[in-house]
Amino acid sequence: MSTTPRHRVVVVGGGFGGLPATRLLAASDIDITLIDRRNHHLFQPLLYQVATGILSPGAISPVLRHILRRRKNVNVVLSKVTGFDLEQRIVQTESVPGEIAEYPYDSLIVAAGAGQSYFGHDEFALLAPGMKTIDDAMELRRRVYGALEIAENLPDKALQRFFMTFVIVGGGPTGVELAGQIRELAYRSLSKDFRNIDPAAVRVLLVDGGKEPLATFGGELSGRACKELERMGVELRMGLRVVGVDAFGVHAESADGDKERIDCGTVIWAAGVQASPLAGLLAEATGAETDRAGRIAVLPDLSLPGHPEVFAVGDMATLNGLPGVCEVAMQGGLHAANTIKRRLKGGDSVPFKYRDLGSAAAVGRFKAIVSVRGLRLSGFPGFIVWMFVHLAFLNGFGSRFMALWRWGVAMIGHARPERVFSVGHTGGDLSLPDDVKAKVMPKPFPVLEDSTGWTNLRARIGAAAPSGGGTEGSSPS
Repeated sequence: MSTTPRHRVVVVGGGFGGLPATRLLAASDIDITLIDRRNHHLFQPLLYQVATGILSPGAISPVLRHILRRRKNVNVVLSKVTGFDLEQRIVQTESVPGEIAEYPYDSLIVAAGAGQSYFGHDEFALLAPGMKTIDDAMELRRRVYGALEIAENLPDKALQRFFMTFVIVGGGPTGVELAGQIRELAYRSLSKDFRNIDPAAVRVLLVDGGKEPLATFGGELSGRACKELERMGVELRMGLRVVGVDAFGVHAESADGDKERIDCGTVIWAAGVQASPLAGLLAEATGAETDRAGRIAVLPDLSLPGHPEVFAVGDMATLNGLPGVCEVAMQGGLHAANTIKRRLKGGDSVPFKYRDLGSAAAVGRFKAIVSVRGLRLSGFPGFIVWMFVHLAFLNGFGSRFMALWRWGVAMIGHARPERVFSVGHTGGDLSLPDDVKAKVMPKPFPVLEDSTGWTNLRARIGAAAPSGGGTEGSSPS
């Protein structure tokens, strides 16, 4: 029997970068610890369908422990990473206040993703939520359906119009897909549900500082998307930059300095991303640079300067101007995992080469645009490609079957099966700035909000005080 200790890999993040890396490494004689502050993998490209009532949260967020249940060499840890000791090769986490655990590693893959960016105006977040997590999508569902419920109960037509007006900031795929789905929800799915309002009168304004939505797809496809959105009743307000958000709407400004006020009941933010704060921690520890979005600059093999055993992949890393899309994260995670396996066999690192698989965005019912290696599709052919691409990337047969069934119900029929929402603020794991989260999120431990509460609890039940860190095999309470 060999006495050589097994190679230890810690993977931070169970998203598009971390999960594929974990699965690939799990097939080798390696011990893996996967750390994530959420208990699920998330298929972010379909969050807008959770927000608008087509899919349930579970259809796009399989639980990490269940995905990896047959991989006995994988330990899944639900915890928040608070620091890295790169010299001692330790990842520090905190599951409950004051309970610090340490996870040693021989190789480290950090794939912590990115959150919403408000371009220095985090005060917008409370009034204009983004869409990066399941809780974000549920909060948007509450606001969209809730606005219509409020309008239904108001006798004043002006107030009805106010609450039936939605402004979406950002003309990328997320903003376009949300705009199309809210309009389709209004004039197809809710046409017979209300008595005092006409849902078809819902206004959806898509505001973006560029010349056209979906600009990264090129002029031809972007033009087709424009025509389809306008046919659906989406009002395109291009060339406008949102400079203010309040409880009654937004202030916008054109490139010429012309100002405009748009009154609305609901604002949704779909513009800009900001890398996970963990990118900043790694940059501080290694001396690596970060860009304006907080992404850490990595070496050609995705490792960090001076620390070849540490890899940063996905939306939190920047290399050669690669886009922040799920394909880059997946390929980056697999590259890091393959590099670790290659090194264990005595091989050397090789530069990361991204293979562009193309882009796709659903504009409306049976309508999508697709750009794949010179192939440009729109309309129904584009939708077919979009559908199969998204089914391929979903995890598990059950999720794929559920998505296909719900698409049929919503697009062939008129129903939106997932319309339940909370009348209170959803809270949960919202991708909001920390100061905003402190205002709106429920406390995870309401009667034990800080380390003092936990100290008092230990004294009450006679538990031993923490010794300054957990062990590799420890688990969150």
